[in-house]
Amino acid sequence: MESNYRKIYSGNRFTVQRIEEKLEEIGIKAILKDESESARLAGFAANVGGELEVHVHEDQFEQAMMVVRAIKAQQEE
Repeated sequence: MESNYRKIYSGNRFTVQRIEEKLEEIGIKAILKDESESARLAGFAANVGGELEVHVHEDQFEQAMMVVRAIKAQQEE
């Protein structure tokens, strides 16, 4: 099955929330993927501190990547 969404980031919940907020400010709706939560809901043991993924529609990929790069640069300062 082909998807029109692309992953722009994978990491901790704090950074994912910052990315999601910044994307919303510029009108981009992000899709968050949390494998540990999916596993927990299915009844499997889950890594509570697991990584989350941020996906956006491929038409918004370049603009979203600028947001990710800016947030990552701020974290490195």
